[in-house]
Amino acid sequence: MKETTLITGASSGIGKESCILHAQAGKDLVVIARSEKDLNGLKAQLESQYNINVHVIPKDLTDSNAVDEIYTDLKNNQIVIYYLINNASFGSVGEFHKSDWNNNVSMIQLNVMAVAQLCHKILPDMIKKNKGRILNVSSTASLMPGPLQAIYFATKAFVTSFSNALSEELKATNITVTNLMPGATESNFAKTAGLENTALFEDTASAHSVAVTGYKAMMEGKMNATAGITLGQSIMLKAVPFTPKKLVLSQVRKMQENN
Repeated sequence: MKETTLITGASSGIGKESCILHAQAGKDLVVIARSEKDLNGLKAQLESQYNINVHVIPKDLTDSNAVDEIYTDLKNNQIVIYYLINNASFGSVGEFHKSDWNNNVSMIQLNVMAVAQLCHKILPDMIKKNKGRILNVSSTASLMPGPLQAIYFATKAFVTSFSNALSEELKATNITVTNLMPGATESNFAKTAGLENTALFEDTASAHSVAVTGYKAMMEGKMNATAGITLGQSIMLKAVPFTPKKLVLSQVRKMQENN
């Protein structure tokens, strides 16, 4: 039986490119996103090109019952997950006190709760066979507070901290947890978040290049990896811990304001 990879946010962007990479490597797939039509199109494409099996689970991970339903589906179909990629997330720009609270709850549910719950469901199965790899897609946003995206940056800080903690907990096993921190990437994220006309998304990386970096880091068992950042951005990120916090906050805010 082929080893199977589960990927959330699989219908576009980094998630879709990750699906292609794992299919090219001969892995069966479980693909999760909201659009059943898009997932079925992806299934047809990958199965015909790479001689693999793709299992479609259309779910909205902002629904608190979604992960339980996904895990039940896996058990009912006797699917064992060897690779878990928690990729799905979304953001929203604007001042916190003016934000829609229900949207904030959905963001926390998707970016934090679904990530933690999928790990909690699937890790025991990996531990039983002492084999598995997890890739949690965080963000360079996890390394600093984010005025005008206060909730989003905070959710990504959770993902980085959570992933690194799991990596340490599992160091005596054959299971690895990799935290991928992309910079601004070509995807639907900027449009959804309202960031298309900001300095933050003036220079974006391709979803393919970010997915390749994540795939390699995951297969090598790295704890952290950054992707899709320029040399200038890399220098800035390294300087963040040594820069006065108020200056960092001011710079981050300016990058997220509409031009």
